[in-house]
This record gives sequence, C-alpha cells and structure tokens, in this order.
Amino acid sequence: MFPASPPPSGSGFKALFRNRPFMVLWSGQILSQIADKVFLILLIALLVDYRPPNALKNSMKSAVLVANTLPAILFGSAAGIFVDRFDKKQILIFSNMLRGILMLCIPLLPKEFVFLLLVAFLESILTQFFAPAELATIPLLVPKEGLLSANALFTTTMLSSLIVGFAVGEPMLSAAEIWSRDYGQEFIVAMLYLSAAGVFYFIPTKEAKSNEEHLRFHPWDDFKEGLRYLKKNRLVSNAMVQLSVLYSVFAALTVLASSIAVEIGLKEQQFGFLLAAAGVGMVFGAGILGHWGDRFHNKPLPLIGFLVMGFVLLVFTAVSNLEMGLGLSVFLGFGASLIGLPMQTLIQEQTPESMRGKVFGFQNNLVNIALGLPLAIAGPLTDAIGLRLVLFGLSIVVVAVGVWAWRNTRQVLQDVI
Repeated sequence: MFPASPPPSGSGFKALFRNRPFMVLWSGQILSQIADKVFLILLIALLVDYRPPNALKNSMKSAVLVANTLPAILFGSAAGIFVDRFDKKQILIFSNMLRGILMLCIPLLPKEFVFLLLVAFLESILTQFFAPAELATIPLLVPKEGLLSANALFTTTMLSSLIVGFAVGEPMLSAAEIWSRDYGQEFIVAMLYLSAAGVFYFIPTKEAKSNEEHLRFHPWDDFKEGLRYLKKNRLVSNAMVQLSVLYSVFAALTVLASSIAVEIGLKEQQFGFLLAAAGVGMVFGAGILGHWGDRFHNKPLPLIGFLVMGFVLLVFTAVSNLEMGLGLSVFLGFGASLIGLPMQTLIQEQTPESMRGKVFGFQNNLVNIALGLPLAIAGPLTDAIGLRLVLFGLSIVVVAVGVWAWRNTRQVLQDVI
C-alpha cells in the first residue's frame, strides 16, 4: 500500500498537517473513536428497555461490558492475521460500515437482553478488525521520521475523544431521543460510524495482493508465523511487554483511583478528576514528543517514563493534599507518554508491512489480557493489605520492569551490532 502522492518529509505536527493521506486517516479516527464512546453510553442507556434473565438482573451493566470486551481477548490475533491478507483500506471502510448497519438493526430486534449482549459482542468483533488495520496503515502514509509525531497525534486524539465522547454522548443521545424515541439514538451512532467509513474511502492508497497470496491463506500457519516473528525480533516483543505493563498499571489505578481520591480530599465518586489529570499529562507528553521528538531520539525515554511512574506511585503513599495529588496524576500521565508513544512507534518501525496486522493483533490480545488481570485483583488486594502497600508494591514492579526492559533492549542492540 502506498500513498497516491508522496507524503512530505520531516517530522513534527506541521509536517503531518501537510500530509493529506494521513489527515484523512486521522479524520476518520476522530469520528470512529467518538462513535465508540457514544456507543458505550447507548448500551447502558438501552438497559432500561431490555428484560434480563433473573440471574442477571443485578449485573446487567457488567454483563454488557464483558460482552463488549471478550472479543478483544478471543479474536484479536485472528483479526490481525486477516488484516495482513486483505486490503487495509477496505477493512477500515467495511468495519465501520457494518458497525453502522448494526446500530440501525437495534430497533428492529426483540427487546430481550440476550440481543443487547449479542449487539455488544458483534460490535466488539468488528472493532478487533478495525484497530490493527488502523495502526498498520499509519506507517504506510507517514515517513519513518514522522511516526513518533503521528502516534502522538493519534494518542492525543484517543484521549480527547474519551473526554469529548463521554461529555457530549449523553446530550447527543438525549437530543436524538427527542427527535425520534423509537430509533433516534441508534440512528445518531450509526451516522457517526457510517461517516467514518465515508471518510476512510478517500484515503488515496493502493494495495496490491496477488491471487496466489490469497490462495495460501492458512490462519494457523499465519498465527505460528506471527509468534515466530515476535520470538525472533526481541525489540518488538520487549516493546509489547512494556506496553502491556503500562496498560496494567493504568487498569490497576482505575480500581484504586476512588480510594486515592478519598486520601487527597476528594469524594469517592470524584475519582474521575484523577484520571482526567493523568490524561492531561499524557496529552502534554504527546505534544512534546510529537513536536520535538527527534531531539530525544537517543534518550532512554521508556526507562525515564517507568522511573517517573514508579516515583509518583511511591509518593502517592504519603500524599493527602488535593493540589499535590492532582499534580502527581499529571506527572504520572506524562511518564506514561514517554513509554507508550516510543514503544508504539518502535513496533511500527521494526515490523515489516506483511507482518503488521499479525503483530498488532497480538498486541491487542496482550493489552486486553493485561487490562483484565489488574481489574480482577487490585480491589481484593487493597482490601487485604491496604492502599499504601499496594501502591508501594506497584511502584517497585514498575521500576523493576523499566530497568529490566532498558537493560534487555541495550543487550539486543549490542547483539545486533
């Protein structure tokens, strides 16, 4: 796959904004990300209209969210294999188009809870194809020196859509329900997905896949090929481990945030301020790396990021001041950006085009598994040994992983040389 016209050379946001193919991809990402967030709000809003089995009456919200999360664990790798074999632009278009059509089908389905679970499950399956296709398309539209800026912009957009999507989602759905009580909410989410599909249509790319290659499509062989590649390319596998640890820490903090909020003087239900502050720090870090990332090319940014996060988690054990607590959250998010953006960029740089779908599919699998474990154990562990000990242990783990990854990466580079 190649851009119809060569993208401008150089790095930084200014070069990206002159890259028309990338700007088309970015615009589609904005619409699709907002649609994802509004869809989650729609799922919860629709619960009142559906009759659950008695066994699920008190767990409807959890059941819907599990149904929407499970495909990421079950089908992430398989979707990545598919992405490598078929036109990425078409996958971007049809995954959003089918999600839009699925939204339009909701009013036609019986008001039984099992059908709402089915919708949540099917939407997530389609998302598993969209996510690796989107990541695999970035290196095809952006020169190598601009990948860090591109990932910074995508990360900033993802975080912004999280805020904007959840902020405007409820008013948007309420207005749509006034317009049409029967299908207004579903229609507005469908239009977001279909608009994203329309935007992706204008990505000026061409991807040639020979018929012979399609005939050799063997999913199990492709799966083993992806595993062999990750085992061979230790730089990529190390980067995926670091990303998984990063997501695990944030998953744990999502559970611990309400307890930390009480410690620094907020109400338990105001834990969102802590998470929002961390998001601000990540946006700030993404902006710095996106604009001046080339100046830090030879710096051990992930190691610095892990040390920053470990320091913040350690200091959190002794903080009871609101301003300091929010400031530490911003600093934590900044440290996270020093890990996430360089590691995602490294994976894109090191992975050949024919393997990107598989690698990003594995990454999707690994990250979602990494998200699940802390969500399951952070709460009970805090009840058993207390918040401060959990934060202290988490800080030790984060620093240890950072030092291990730094030393391991240096060893790999020495072996290559």
